[in-house]
Amino acid sequence: MKILVINSGSSSIKYQLIDMADESVMVSGLVERIGEEQGVMTHKAYPGTDREAVVKLEQPIPDHSVGLKLAIDLTSSGENAVCSLDEIKAVGHRVVAGGENFSAPVVVTPEMMEELKDTERLAPLHNPANLGGAREAMALFPGVPQVLVFDTAFHQTIPPHAFMYALPYEYYEEDHIRRYGAHGTSHKYVAGECARLMDKPLDELNVITIHMGNGASMAAVKDGKCVDTSMGLTPLEGLVMGTRSGDVDPAVHNYLAVNRGMDIATIDNVLHKESGLKGLCGMNDMRDIHAAIEKGDERAELALGVQTYRTRKYIGSYMAVLGRVDAVVFTAGIGENDSIVRRKTMEGLEPFGMKIDVQANDKRAKEPMLISTGDSPVAIWVIPTNEELAIARETRDIVNG
Repeated sequence: MKILVINSGSSSIKYQLIDMADESVMVSGLVERIGEEQGVMTHKAYPGTDREAVVKLEQPIPDHSVGLKLAIDLTSSGENAVCSLDEIKAVGHRVVAGGENFSAPVVVTPEMMEELKDTERLAPLHNPANLGGAREAMALFPGVPQVLVFDTAFHQTIPPHAFMYALPYEYYEEDHIRRYGAHGTSHKYVAGECARLMDKPLDELNVITIHMGNGASMAAVKDGKCVDTSMGLTPLEGLVMGTRSGDVDPAVHNYLAVNRGMDIATIDNVLHKESGLKGLCGMNDMRDIHAAIEKGDERAELALGVQTYRTRKYIGSYMAVLGRVDAVVFTAGIGENDSIVRRKTMEGLEPFGMKIDVQANDKRAKEPMLISTGDSPVAIWVIPTNEELAIARETRDIVNG
């Protein structure tokens, strides 16, 4: 069974074609700058076991339909083709927010697409593009099951005392304002991998998962089920991110409106796009921040300190939620590749049974790494996430019933 996985952004498409017989990647690609004067596409095909064929294109890509057609044409025709279109038995799509009505993957229908429009307000930067990609794929693959996999689904096991905000209750009843979380596909995947690596049943594992990239979130997973997560109604709440503020006093909005004359749209834009690491030091790429720190940049050092301190606070709170912690897992771009962030995040947690092995932590590998000391009661792991494979597995399972 071959499954195409699509992750549509506002101006980009990431895709992979996966052969579920052995879970190997047959094709991967990225289409960027959709709708701009010049689009960019990188397409990698693996037509043989020992070679990789790379195609790079720069041309106008006016919309997502054109981008998807390019990807499909490169996949199914020419010397580097890996399969015919009729071999693709299902298409899986990443969707950031499913709200309360979509707590598991679904095979989408045109009628359901109308219902899903209501979720766009929960993730206005992501959901319209995610769902737009699904619409395009439905047109390009008539009769092929299209499966939506929601980032929020893994967090639907969070109990009411953890997902409710202390607001007038009718806001929840009428407007569905509550904690939904994000990155659930990634949190679920690395929690499962952690259980496998520790040779422990997932339903007996208590783990804190840390998905840390330009966007960042954490999850407390008890006996294999998520019981709390750091992102909230939207992906703005929680940890310090590349350009997103994470937790701030809600009264900041009114304060900025009164004292700076800013309207709500401007404030929202600042919190999403001009805050976080970028707001603190003018940079949101952690590599640039480390380079600046080496040159004595105090604001860059402050930004790193604020980020790692906030993450450490969340670890402490999730220890209280879980009671027993078997493991902590770092994943995603920064979590997998930045040993300094990992080390500074775990500083001071030794009395709580979390002891990092500095030498192991400094290694670089594409495979999972155990970076805790041999006598650490809590295992500390670096586990590369694989959201595309997770989506493909969910898609296969629902299509096969």
